[in-house]
Amino acid sequence: MIWVKVLSKQETEREDFVEMAKADGKKICVIKHKGKFSAIQNTCPHAGGILSGGWCKEGNIVCPIHRWEYNLATGRGAEGQGDYINIYPTKLKKDGLYVGFKESLWKRFFG
Repeated sequence: MIWVKVLSKQETEREDFVEMAKADGKKICVIKHKGKFSAIQNTCPHAGGILSGGWCKEGNIVCPIHRWEYNLATGRGAEGQGDYINIYPTKLKKDGLYVGFKESLWKRFFG
């Protein structure tokens, strides 16, 4: 697992938010909801909406385009949607928030 710092300590102390961050060459959506951090893919699989432009509702991220919802803990879409989003692990350290990515075999051997 590769851990990439996405927020400074000061940024983690802000009130709840939903925003885009860049990590390891990827655009991801970083969320602080009720004091808990989540990191997910930034694009909605339904219609390509930008999830960092959405909002949280009862433990779900809501896409701003068609209001499809995805659970922040499991990545599963709401009942009847039949889809999911990628969830990335997070670690809060003394100097900020880190997001974990699986190391690709390509990077390991050729990167």
